[in-house]
Amino acid sequence: MDYITGHTGEFAALAVAFFWTVTALAFESASRKIGSIPVNIMRLVMAFFFIGTFTLISRGSFIPLDASNHNWIWLSLSGLIGLVLGDYYLFKSYALIGSRFAMLIMTTVPPMAAFFGFLILGESLQLMHLAGMVVVIGGITTAIFNRPIKGEKLSMKLAPKGVLFALIGALGQALGLVLSKYGMEDYDPFASTHIRIIAGVLGYSFVITVLGRWGVVRNAMKNSEAMKSLTLGAVFGPFLGISFSLIAVKYTEAGIASTIMAIVPILIIAPSVLIYKEKITKAEVIGAVISVCGVALFFM
Repeated sequence: MDYITGHTGEFAALAVAFFWTVTALAFESASRKIGSIPVNIMRLVMAFFFIGTFTLISRGSFIPLDASNHNWIWLSLSGLIGLVLGDYYLFKSYALIGSRFAMLIMTTVPPMAAFFGFLILGESLQLMHLAGMVVVIGGITTAIFNRPIKGEKLSMKLAPKGVLFALIGALGQALGLVLSKYGMEDYDPFASTHIRIIAGVLGYSFVITVLGRWGVVRNAMKNSEAMKSLTLGAVFGPFLGISFSLIAVKYTEAGIASTIMAIVPILIIAPSVLIYKEKITKAEVIGAVISVCGVALFFM
């Protein structure tokens, strides 16, 4: 029990990786049916009600009215940077450079989070933790870069705008995670997530209004199959995933948490084979083994 308590942040981050694996599959299915913009706004709206109901039962309040000004300001900022800016540009990069290269660029999130953690929170990583980060990123890169993805050709001629968008996405997620830890302090992680979600809903509403896409969102709500996938993704993503990510950064360094949470491309291999009948490659197996060894270093 003492061992588990001593690694609460690491175990929470591992749970997040599993939650986001379910989310990735659910949102991929929903996005194919209704597009990414409706998915992005509706997942947050659903999460708003899920978390509000949970905190109403657990804390006696639907809205986190007991949060301090510090909590509201910094958690809202982290929500806008991570959930709106980061995710919006990540999805835009998919169309320009493909998901494989976008995910490859997203492996820069852990070192970015470690850098911002040092800059903003004064966090520093031990040598073994740095080694774990390098090993995990190496394993993820090995698996992603050698994974055959339909419709994507292996070419280093990438659209500069796509690379830039993916980097903005990575920057948004890394900085958003660190700012959420700074803004949360000792406040409840689920209520903190609620503040981030509220900011995300408002931010995405502004984006959709500017783009004039509310008609697309309304039409998407009529697709019952997409809504089922979206509901599943909202439970495991914005509700459980983001909440547990705040538990993770509360009890361990942001760089460690983000590294463990980044193993989703490894965890998604098995369900991709089982559900979509994709063939698993030797490189993916090697990459998975390397990543697991790297994660193990964080628990030593």
